[in-house]
Amino acid sequence: MKSLPLVLCIFGVVLVVAQAKLEEKFHWKQLAFDWPSKEVENEALKSGQYVVENNLPLGVEKWSNKLFITVPRWKSGVAASLNYVDLNSNDKSPKLRPYPSWEANKVPMDKCENERGCPLKDNSTVISTFRIQADKCDRLWVLDTGLADILGEGKQVTPNAIVIYDLKTDKLVRRFTIPKGQMKEDSFLANIIVDSERSECANAYAYIPDLGAYGVIVYSFRDNHSYRVKHNFFHFDPLHGDFNVGGVNFQWTDGVFGMAVGPLKPDHTKDIYFHALASTKEFMVSNKVLQNETHVTSPDAYYDFKYVGDRGMNGQSTAEVYDLETDVIFYTQVNKDAIACWNTKKPYVADNQGLIDSDSHTLVFPNDMKIDSEGNLYVLSDKMPTYLYRQLDPAAVNYRILTGNNRDLIKGTPCDH
Repeated sequence: MKSLPLVLCIFGVVLVVAQAKLEEKFHWKQLAFDWPSKEVENEALKSGQYVVENNLPLGVEKWSNKLFITVPRWKSGVAASLNYVDLNSNDKSPKLRPYPSWEANKVPMDKCENERGCPLKDNSTVISTFRIQADKCDRLWVLDTGLADILGEGKQVTPNAIVIYDLKTDKLVRRFTIPKGQMKEDSFLANIIVDSERSECANAYAYIPDLGAYGVIVYSFRDNHSYRVKHNFFHFDPLHGDFNVGGVNFQWTDGVFGMAVGPLKPDHTKDIYFHALASTKEFMVSNKVLQNETHVTSPDAYYDFKYVGDRGMNGQSTAEVYDLETDVIFYTQVNKDAIACWNTKKPYVADNQGLIDSDSHTLVFPNDMKIDSEGNLYVLSDKMPTYLYRQLDPAAVNYRILTGNNRDLIKGTPCDH
């Protein structure tokens, strides 16, 4: 018979793990949208404008009582790319509401010979977005790829652009088209990270990782200007490009993708953490380095980029977020169906990586995550490899939003102070 202290110890560990579990907030077998009327929905289904099984949620963000959910136009028939649901909804599978409107999510039908896409009649239009972020100034930053039917014909409807909305008025603040010269043949922009302070809203910056051509585009809101940064650390690791998720084996060469903005330090700088998707290594660079165009685009900046550490075997991650309250970076672990953490006050070694939750049922491909000012973590899992390479079961729950409190989630892990 086990000794009483050992039994208590085992029981205590079980309690810690149970407290740390993420809770399911919403789930969907297939996405449904809040159409203006049943007639409009039926017409969309008939015309192919809405193909139910082709709508896969990918990005998530929370502001006030809105939980934003993006639906990239991987395939034809995506109803709306930028959407939200009401967090106060009692419906476990709420319908998605297009943001800021249905009109702003329509793909223009005009034909255009311009290889970079047609000019929009309405600059608030979003063709296809993967990741979004709400900043400290109540603005929603959207990275619009301008691509429709990515896995099919791959139509570049409009150029890649940053679209910014005022969340208090739902009005367009600005649309900035990324210059053609900053895009490469293999460029693929799917994420946007905002560096801002409420006291300096006009001085915000956005960092846009190019996972396909291994660079980062830096955008200054004040100057309404962008430039491209290159570095060896933006590339993928050839030893970590093999993935096994939900019974699907595949190989990716995705470079820099996950990024997180650290806290404001006494010298008024911030560390920007980043990693390639097909990699297990973490890196960092000062935001002042990234924001100095002359310096960061010169060879002199090479050694300003620092190696932080390695997450270990199967540590590939799609997203990371920094939590100001706990000094913890939360990140996804797609090969482990898991969410993990690292306390930035500790060395970046395997023993200091905490496991928040792991579930081969609810966390199959945790794709995106965000944390709000109250310390609530929101995770979106979506079985994307099955969607891309096989076929999702319409009778099963395929997409989930899971939540948890920051301090509860890190209890009993190396991330806890």
